[in-house]
Amino acid sequence: MYVDRKWDDQMSVFKIVVSLIATMIISAAITPFVRRLAFVLGAVDNPGKRRVNKVPMPTLGGLAIFLAFTFATFVLLRPQFNTHLMFSLFLAESVVIVTGMIDDIKELTPRQKMLGLFIAALIVYFLAGVKMTQINLGPIHFQLGWLSLPITVFWILGISNAVNLIDGLDGLATGVSIIALTTMGIIGFFFLSVAEVGTSIMIFALVAALIGFLPHNFYPARIFLGDTGSLFIGFMLAVCSLQGLKNVTFISLVMPVIALGVPVTDTLYAIIRRLLNHVAISQADKHHLHHRLMQLGLTHRQTVLVIYGIELVFAMIALLYPLSSTLGNVLLTIGVLFGIEMFVELIGLLGNNRTPLLFMIRKIVHKLNK
Repeated sequence: MYVDRKWDDQMSVFKIVVSLIATMIISAAITPFVRRLAFVLGAVDNPGKRRVNKVPMPTLGGLAIFLAFTFATFVLLRPQFNTHLMFSLFLAESVVIVTGMIDDIKELTPRQKMLGLFIAALIVYFLAGVKMTQINLGPIHFQLGWLSLPITVFWILGISNAVNLIDGLDGLATGVSIIALTTMGIIGFFFLSVAEVGTSIMIFALVAALIGFLPHNFYPARIFLGDTGSLFIGFMLAVCSLQGLKNVTFISLVMPVIALGVPVTDTLYAIIRRLLNHVAISQADKHHLHHRLMQLGLTHRQTVLVIYGIELVFAMIALLYPLSSTLGNVLLTIGVLFGIEMFVELIGLLGNNRTPLLFMIRKIVHKLNK
């Protein structure tokens, strides 16, 4: 009996691995067709002041990822998921994809895009039942009650837009998302409850679709993610992380944030920068992380690879949280925050004159040298 169960488990893992490989192949195979469709529909990114592409570039790349991911979850990996959850999420995903496609073809305003994400978030909350319900941070333990809805919606909108904002270079958002999602999938598979294994498999299916798409999207890209892709990936990152945040603990709250270190950091400091400059938060600029690195002299490809490396550091740190004690987690968080602020000031993400931490360190060193 033990041998049979072990054999069944091995076959199940084998089928999942084969399905994930098939998802990569499907994603890679359908991307050229989506590229042609983008030209037909007029979903093309033309060169401009805020664009890095020198020639018209088709968008809608996210549609290929969505189709491959949907085929994987509904056909190849169907037994792994709850039926009600799958169809509810599919409805929400479709709203995000349609919103992104309209934006790639006709260009929506930020409010219109937020409306599409807001509707999708409501579907996730009320229909799929994916939400934050209570907080358990050591001695602090309380039910969120009516706050559950706004916090859940804020989480989804925030993460979705974070990925959207870093989609500025060939392969950047795709590669960073692969690293972040893989980290979340590993954490969910090995450190969370058995009930969350299905979420990890869903995450790996999305990773497989992204890996299949990446060769078409990496520098020099032949197709962009477009808002169709960046909003969809960000939305799925948010929803999948919420699956582990139903009962919020310090670790479950911090791990996905750290795993998403690059987009979260870039978005947070973009908001701070715009507030300090007294401009609208939604106003675009060329001072994001990838812009600053290129302004410091890195090439397009080098910038992408450096940011991949930074995201890998965040991923490694996120994997340390479930292995550390409570004190270790607190110290780790303090160290991460210190490191982020130091890095941000060194590259001038907020501006060359806004370096309070570096100023304080120089002042201390100056006094010690007297």
